[in-house]
Amino acid sequence: MKISALLTSAGINVGLCVLFLSLYSVLRKQPANIRVYFGRRISEDHSRLRGAFILERFVPSAGWIVKALQCAEEDLLAAAGLDAVAFNRMLVFSIRIFSLAALLCVLGILPLNYFGQNIQHHRIPSEQLDIFTIGNVEVQSRWLWVHCLVLYIISGVACILLYLEYRHIARLRLLHLKRATPNPGQFTVLVRGIPKKTKESCSSDVDDFFTKYHASSYLFHQVVYKVGKVQKIMTGAKKACRKLKQFTDTTVDQSCKAGTYRCCLCGASSNSFQLLPTDEVVQSSGKTDLKDSTLITDNEECAAAFVFFKTRYGALVASKVLQTSNPTKWVTDLAPEPDDVYWSNIWLPYKQLWIRRIATLLGSIVFMILFLAPVAFIQGLTELEHLQQKLPFLNGLLTKKYMIQLVTGYLPSVILQIFLYTVPPIMMLFSTLEGPTSHSERKRSACCKVLYFYIWNVFFVNVVSGTVIKQLNFFTSPKDIPVELAKVIPVQATFFVTYVLTSGWASLSSELMQLFGLIWNFIRKYILRMKEDTEFVPSFPYHTEVPKVLLFGLLGFTCSVLAPLILPFLLVYFFLGYVVYRNQLLNVYRTRYDTGGLYWPIAHNTVIFSLVLTQIICLGVFGLKESPVAAGFTIPLIILTLLFNQYCRKRLLPLFKTFPAQDLIDMDREDERSGRMEHIHGRLHTAYCQFPDTEDIQLEKIQIDGNGGEKNCSPGESKGKETREEQQPRRDELSHPTLKGLPVSRLQNAVRSITFLIRLQKRGLSR
Repeated sequence: MKISALLTSAGINVGLCVLFLSLYSVLRKQPANIRVYFGRRISEDHSRLRGAFILERFVPSAGWIVKALQCAEEDLLAAAGLDAVAFNRMLVFSIRIFSLAALLCVLGILPLNYFGQNIQHHRIPSEQLDIFTIGNVEVQSRWLWVHCLVLYIISGVACILLYLEYRHIARLRLLHLKRATPNPGQFTVLVRGIPKKTKESCSSDVDDFFTKYHASSYLFHQVVYKVGKVQKIMTGAKKACRKLKQFTDTTVDQSCKAGTYRCCLCGASSNSFQLLPTDEVVQSSGKTDLKDSTLITDNEECAAAFVFFKTRYGALVASKVLQTSNPTKWVTDLAPEPDDVYWSNIWLPYKQLWIRRIATLLGSIVFMILFLAPVAFIQGLTELEHLQQKLPFLNGLLTKKYMIQLVTGYLPSVILQIFLYTVPPIMMLFSTLEGPTSHSERKRSACCKVLYFYIWNVFFVNVVSGTVIKQLNFFTSPKDIPVELAKVIPVQATFFVTYVLTSGWASLSSELMQLFGLIWNFIRKYILRMKEDTEFVPSFPYHTEVPKVLLFGLLGFTCSVLAPLILPFLLVYFFLGYVVYRNQLLNVYRTRYDTGGLYWPIAHNTVIFSLVLTQIICLGVFGLKESPVAAGFTIPLIILTLLFNQYCRKRLLPLFKTFPAQDLIDMDREDERSGRMEHIHGRLHTAYCQFPDTEDIQLEKIQIDGNGGEKNCSPGESKGKETREEQQPRRDELSHPTLKGLPVSRLQNAVRSITFLIRLQKRGLSR
């Protein structure tokens, strides 16, 4: 690839970035888009923008950048949680280390690579990008010690910064543990693999077991039920109907006027949208609707339960010890936060989880193998000379200069990015099938899968596929694979430069614009005419953004010494990402649950892997360049990096796996002295609610009169009725907000319809 092709790709992406940033600065000021760009602030503060015409709303500005940079880390922690701070520190770490790497490599190594051989150079736009890599350095060059020295400096500074960031996140995690609001998950243990007994129920088994073996700390428990969607709807409807039947002094209007509605697209009236009047309730319907013993399907108890303890320390001890001699029975873990519980997976049998994990692992491997085809095709676009030899019909198309620059410089990375959009949803599906018990665990598992996919398919497969196109006998001698990788990675670095431009710069602009949210907001408001949903605010997609940032860090480390030209483009990405992501976390995304910074160990392990991989590649390059001094000094660097990682695993990683008993005991004693412990125990009874929509509904008395009652009323009765209406306001609907606008007759008809469907289903199954 030539410099002109790289400049073409850079020009296109810079133009897209400027366009998207300008559009964002205008669209964010429009009142119609407030739900898209200020979802978190609207859901929490219930603020509004002015709707009047203001010229400033249509002028691009950079005020949002200033606000994002002025936000302190404490404000980000309070607004978005510790996970957001950990993600922000990944960007800060990348900015610091790659600023140093760019300074050393661009000013020191890049000139050595460019003048590494005594050849006549062309004009810079006509030069091949390979001329700026270490591949242009002569064999046995006396300047290779500079590359080795820069590698030492980058590795040493990276380890120091990594340790400081690790220690900082660990300190914030301990402060997160001691936050002012007590976390019910610290008092709760999730128990799975409960052995079933024929005579006693699951609830009594749990109570007997923990009363016997954890009598000093056991408080109470809550059994988890396995319930289907239809049964959830029926349970809620039945409870509401039973509540309504308790009000003997209430009369309900059983009539409803028909009405027509306007079409949302053209605005004309249509009889195809009608609210039909409901029929009168049959007197005998109550005998079969809710009391039919064949239709009442009790909630099936599941082999899982939430067990609550008196102290945090008691819950920690119960979650870490082995309860019985059979490790697959009475399995205990600390429960996730109430908002973090993934109820659909808790009832899964514990013995089934290992099978699910193996199946998802195999599915992930198959998906990664199937992804090899588009990656190989994409690499073929970067090697036009070899591609034209295999496909002669392309010779006529690729004769124009601008077509060559477009195909080699911009098109491959765009096609790869389009294919990569399918990866996070599929990996999230695999993570869900594994059976995680919390949303955060599911997202963290998907994050690891996406990261492994990116490292394998975007980095290694691109390198190998580019080599296969050049020489088909790459795999004929397996012993030469390490040497071949050392040869081709500096060459394939040119593709990674264009990938940073497309997947980095353009994706940040797309993230800032919220294109999908903007389109859906327009359809919902102006086509479907739906009301604004103030409750639904998306959460930050850590499973897509964390792997992307770490992948760019891997590319930066591996190419810093070998192909330094990528570093300026990476720095622009990290600086822009620092501003964009802070703005999104503060304004757009809403934090419903928090892992307490558990994404940082993933980042730490990825950085260590990147450093060791870079050092191994440099060791192979120094061997190919026949520089024994540089190769010899690289081996101790690999050992020192691995020793540093082992120290961090012993010193800091345990703080991310469990909580210190010393801190938990101190918190328990402080709550007991202050008298807060009883209040905390009282809150535990309602902390974990499996079906929040079917809880007891506090209904107020209502006074509803039907049309037929008014016809036969005497004047005295009418006057008395008016007096009663003055004393108690008339309400034509239920007062509960979740049932507002739903007449009781429709509710009973809905229960009757669902009951009829279940009858048909049971008859079909019995046959």
